[in-house]
Amino acid sequence: MAALQIYLTFPGTTREALGFYADVFGGELSLHTYQDFGRTDGGPNSIAHGTLDGPVPLAGSDAAPGEKTVRLEGIRLSLLGTAEPNILHEWFDGLAVGGQVLDPLAPKPWGASDGQVLDRYGLHWLIGYEPAS
Repeated sequence: MAALQIYLTFPGTTREALGFYADVFGGELSLHTYQDFGRTDGGPNSIAHGTLDGPVPLAGSDAAPGEKTVRLEGIRLSLLGTAEPNILHEWFDGLAVGGQVLDPLAPKPWGASDGQVLDRYGLHWLIGYEPAS
């Protein structure tokens, strides 16, 4: 079954960013440098390809000279109902470290709980869940 894979291009911070997301979400982090791939269009220790495999899979690389980096406008990464409420709260709190809570993860008038956070790398997350039945 096909699934959307989020692939981010960072301005030289892929190692740090994917490490941060691994701390928040858990999973297995795999990083390959430009040197590993025989690339000479960037620093040898720059990340040519990195993946986080786990409950929230992400992938990314460091930008080569002249390549554009992460800049998201009008988009949110949604984790609505993707885990148990206590896990979603942990993820929300983790993403908020060094970032900005835009809307606390809390019950809303329509009955669901959700919230929004802009993490330290500029990714806008929407996290929430329906009440237990």
